[in-house]
Formats: sequence, structure tokens, C-alpha cells
Amino acid sequence: MAKRGWRNSRKRRDRLLIIAEMLETAKEGALKTPIMYKANLSFTQLNEYLSYLLEIKFLETITKDEEMIYKATSKGLEYLRGYMKIRNLLKK
Repeated sequence: MAKRGWRNSRKRRDRLLIIAEMLETAKEGALKTPIMYKANLSFTQLNEYLSYLLEIKFLETITKDEEMIYKATSKGLEYLRGYMKIRNLLKK
């Protein structure tokens, strides 16, 4: 019973999950809008997270056909693998 209460007491997503969702979307490269929708963020939140992820080198930008594409770096992919591993351990 305690486990169920703990699990249900936290409805909001945490920053680690949001970062993982953004990196998952940007694995092969993505524009801002798909990242925003798939991570369910406002435009303001998106820009804050993008700035942070670029600063810590989890994302890089590539300009293609005058569009800014965000792509997960090897460091970002390493984070994503670790996040998924922990998530899977907690499901067991």
C-alpha cells in the first residue's frame, strides 16, 4: 500500500524526465516545434531547456536549409541511456 501511495503522490513530471523526452526526440535531429510538442512544453519552457541542454553539451545545433536543428550529442545520448536504465530498474 505504501508503494502505491508513493507512486501516485507525484503526478508532475520532473526535470530529468523532461530532459530525457527532449533528447529522445532529438536523437536523429529535430526542429524546435516537434521537441516542444513531444516534451509537452510551453515555448518559454522549451527555450529555457534548450539553452540549458546546449550549455551542458547534451544538444548541439546544426543549420540545414536555413533551419536550426537540435541534435543529441554523445554526452546527451549517454544521459538518455542511463536514464532509461534506471527507469527500467525501478519498474521491476
